[in-house]
Amino acid sequence: MTMNMEYAVLNNGIKMPMQGFGVFQIPDFEQCRRAVSDALNVGYRLIDTASVYGNEKAVGCAIRESGISRKDLFITTKAWISEMGYEQTLKAFKASLERLGLDYLDLYLIHMPFGDYYGAWRAMEELYSMGRIRAIGVCNFEPDRLIDLCKVIPAVNQVEIHPYIQQPEAIRIMHDFGVKPEAWGPLAEGKDRLFYNFVLSAIGNKYGKSVAQVILRWHLQRGIIAIPKSVHKKRMEENIAVYDFILTEEDMALISALATDHNQILDLHAPSEVERLYQIECKN
Repeated sequence: MTMNMEYAVLNNGIKMPMQGFGVFQIPDFEQCRRAVSDALNVGYRLIDTASVYGNEKAVGCAIRESGISRKDLFITTKAWISEMGYEQTLKAFKASLERLGLDYLDLYLIHMPFGDYYGAWRAMEELYSMGRIRAIGVCNFEPDRLIDLCKVIPAVNQVEIHPYIQQPEAIRIMHDFGVKPEAWGPLAEGKDRLFYNFVLSAIGNKYGKSVAQVILRWHLQRGIIAIPKSVHKKRMEENIAVYDFILTEEDMALISALATDHNQILDLHAPSEVERLYQIECKN
């Protein structure tokens, strides 16, 4: 793995890279294959996909072509709303594994807190106990729903975290239960002119770093796993080069003050948003 990479130790002792590469919104097979290949060449070893992204086959192709030993990779995928339920999740897991061309997963996640996720969790617990998955977790689960899944405590909760939505209370509860927070959309998809923010730009200038690097370093120092996405190799190289500087307490406080506590990307409390999610189908 990358020489300078830091790792999180999950609640079952499994080590997970603190930085990974996400492939959301890269449905084209060749573009995704090339992006994952570039990410692996740059040094990423955590690759995050999902059945609903429609690119598991491309991810699997890039993994095979890389020649990197399977034990040195950390592969995450997720089960979608339509794949919730005990039997459905067992079937979905098998299909994802076949598309990826793998014989086990490092991390399998429930993608959304909707549908029969209790049945899905039972299936995942079973697959975990059989050794088919090294760790299981969830995405977008708020504290009350997270606490409710407690036979095998989720290893990871992947949620929207960035300077505008910092989730301090949710992260505190995750830590209390031994659940590692993982940020999807760690750069807020550049919304609300994040990359031009005066505070972040000033901090970056102090260290000779970009705004994206400052934000990813901020995640790292908060103990949050982050999975930025880019199809540009230069950006991938930039995003992973965050181990040669440290933000001061003053820097961290300035970034904390940017919080608006409003989701920039996905509001799961909005009925219209929930309806939209239910209409999305897995296309593989």
